[in-house]
Amino acid sequence: MKKIWAPWRIEYIKQTRADDECFICEVINDDPINDKKNLILHRGKNVIILLNLYPYIAGHLMIAPIEHTADLKDLPLETSSEMWNLTTKTVELLKAAIRPEGFNIGLNLGKVSGAGLKTHLHIHIVPRWSGDTNFMPILSDTRVISQELSETYNELEKFKEILEK
Repeated sequence: MKKIWAPWRIEYIKQTRADDECFICEVINDDPINDKKNLILHRGKNVIILLNLYPYIAGHLMIAPIEHTADLKDLPLETSSEMWNLTTKTVELLKAAIRPEGFNIGLNLGKVSGAGLKTHLHIHIVPRWSGDTNFMPILSDTRVISQELSETYNELEKFKEILEK
């Protein structure tokens, strides 16, 4: 049996974060000059768009409120509206930049739903292509990502004006 090593995954697997630690708040509160390093593609009035540091596939983005909240009912209407408006625009950005054939869009609310970060809700936007799911995740708990995060960021950044419309 062949083995493919994915050493970058161990960083995520071994992470133990206290409930009050939030990587989304950490990057939001960092100086905006570091947005590219922090993979923040867009800062809106109440919402950010960022690349997932541990993507399911190239182009996997997240939309999160700037306000730290785990519960949808706690989101102000203005923030909720901005999140869904930017979800639509993000889909258009991904279509223009990397031309996926479809999308999975959703939230994982609570640990049992699969939320890696249960204290700061966020929408996942996962571009999909025919044949992008293969045997690797099933047999070896490994995802094959076709592109470095910095390359994906640079490709998407070319189409950021879509988010400003």
